[in-house]
Amino acid sequence: MKVLLYNMTPEQQVYVDKWTKAHPEDTLVTTTADLDATTVEQAAGYDVVSVLQVADIDDEAVYQKLTAYGINQIALRSVGYNIINWEFAHKYNLLVTNTPAYSPRAVAENTLTSAMYLLRKWGQIFKNEKEDLNFVREESLMSDEIYHQTVGIIGVGRIGTATAEIFHALGARVIGYDVVENPANEAFLEYTDFETVIKEADILSLHTPFDPSMQDMIAAEQFKQMKNTAVIINAARGPLINTSALIEALQNHEIAGAALDVMTGEEAIVMKKFSRLSELPQDYQELAKMPNVVFTPHSAYYTKTAVKNMIEQSMTDVKRVLNGQKPIYPVEQ
Repeated sequence: MKVLLYNMTPEQQVYVDKWTKAHPEDTLVTTTADLDATTVEQAAGYDVVSVLQVADIDDEAVYQKLTAYGINQIALRSVGYNIINWEFAHKYNLLVTNTPAYSPRAVAENTLTSAMYLLRKWGQIFKNEKEDLNFVREESLMSDEIYHQTVGIIGVGRIGTATAEIFHALGARVIGYDVVENPANEAFLEYTDFETVIKEADILSLHTPFDPSMQDMIAAEQFKQMKNTAVIINAARGPLINTSALIEALQNHEIAGAALDVMTGEEAIVMKKFSRLSELPQDYQELAKMPNVVFTPHSAYYTKTAVKNMIEQSMTDVKRVLNGQKPIYPVEQ
């Protein structure tokens, strides 16, 4: 097989090289560019394109040219598939595959790390120490312990399930909402409705996929329903949360904090370096000033295990499709 892998990074390249060493019959060529209308012509002569990026692939010319080149599969090296324009994918009969199980544990552990950072008020502690040289244990910095918390999970798929297991193991009460309830999860999670999760959670964690119907799933109404001592964590997709409503809820003390691995418009900052805060989009500037908010650059997945599996699972599915077999991880929309 001959595959062009877009958006390649050095740590991924290590596992690309390992794949080609183990499969000398395969040709894997990499580029650091995103797949878009200006780079799609690089795909001419390949069997498949492989993609890992935050920018949407929303230009019809991309899909049209891929089909013209004889390519019938876009292999996403990610769980999320919201970057795909499904109208064009269907129009040009392009199969889309993803890697939904590269490491649910990686995102779950990052969620736990984020929750503990907020719960133990490290943001304010670090601000006091670094900016004011203040090492006093103020009463406002007193925190609670995890086994006193109710953790609410929206989206109990692979990642949501792994997250629930971790928090349950630490003694927290875990409640969750999903359109599909898996009885196997009931040993460590209590299923309930969406509104109950919003109202009862001390730590609210989002782990759903994204489609346009879920835009602003968490907005002003939901923030007003949340406990004013609660924190929210988003390691799923940025548009699930209305950013303006989040900023207002934090400013009005309707919630106690937020940990954001993803945000609407993140493509403007992810994988980029800036020299001053004023160069960032305005909403990022507002949130960056708050010690009870923590960002990670769409890196909740970013572990050695996950990066290895992104390559291996994606290329395995590519090979299956080219050999006339059914893909393991087709995305159907």
